[in-house]
Amino acid sequence: MKMDQHQDVIDDCTKALEVNPQYLKALLRRAHSYEATEKYEEALQDYKKVLELDPSQTAARNASMYLPEKIQQQHEILKQEMFGKLKELGDAVLKPFGLSTQNFQFQQDPNTGGYSVNFKR
Repeated sequence: MKMDQHQDVIDDCTKALEVNPQYLKALLRRAHSYEATEKYEEALQDYKKVLELDPSQTAARNASMYLPEKIQQQHEILKQEMFGKLKELGDAVLKPFGLSTQNFQFQQDPNTGGYSVNFKR
């Protein structure tokens, strides 16, 4: 199925769920399309709703077990991309001063999760 077809399925199922929020088939189809378009958090919400309505749905139960890991991986990738873009921005700002982000060392505090910044030449 193509990406735009999955979006059509998501749109159609969302409309069906507005009429009947307990429509299992629409929840399952939308969850599958969310997953296919890498919208893992939305897929997990739908699968959890399916399990609330019908705990015997094995596809929803299986997805509820592996999707949290995919969500975590997706968050890590986004975090790495964000840090990369922040580094590029920092280098652009620091360049006129003869500095770069390499001149700064960040250390994460394991207790609080916060960061401290140290300057180095």
